[in-house]
Amino acid sequence: MGSGELYSATDPALRPHRVRCMELLDKFNSTALGDFKAREVILGELLARVEPGGWVMPRFLCEFGFFIELGAGTKINFDVMLLDCAPIVLGEDVFLGPRCQLFTANHPYDPQLRRALWESAKPITLGDRVWLGGGVTVLPGVSIGADTVVGAGSVVTKSLPSGVLAAGNPARVVRELA
Repeated sequence: MGSGELYSATDPALRPHRVRCMELLDKFNSTALGDFKAREVILGELLARVEPGGWVMPRFLCEFGFFIELGAGTKINFDVMLLDCAPIVLGEDVFLGPRCQLFTANHPYDPQLRRALWESAKPITLGDRVWLGGGVTVLPGVSIGADTVVGAGSVVTKSLPSGVLAAGNPARVVRELA
């Protein structure tokens, strides 16, 4: 799935993985707001890797979970959606603001393929100490370099280098950060 090649989104082999994810997300999202320990346990079952100090606030949504890796100290705020049909790797001390969306999946431009529910997926990687402001959207295949900040509401359509401030739709480098 994560190679960028087309695959069927309705492949029956994917259903048990989605069901497992939905069941764990139901548990996760119904925890009391202050129950960090319960969410930590559920995240350990749901995600591929959660390093020490990594946490996620509810309401959290993803498609499979097992493609997501959180580095040490990574913080994911409220209402984040990680559409993980390919790996999503978040480095150490990454901050995702409320309502960020990281989409590894894409649909073909050909309407017949799209109607038949074909899709493709490419990985997303965020380097150490990346900060995405609230409502940032990151598209398939994007990498964001270490120490980069992306302004709230931006749409990241192409990879960004390390140590920059980027913003806009599409996101563009505004300036280097010292």
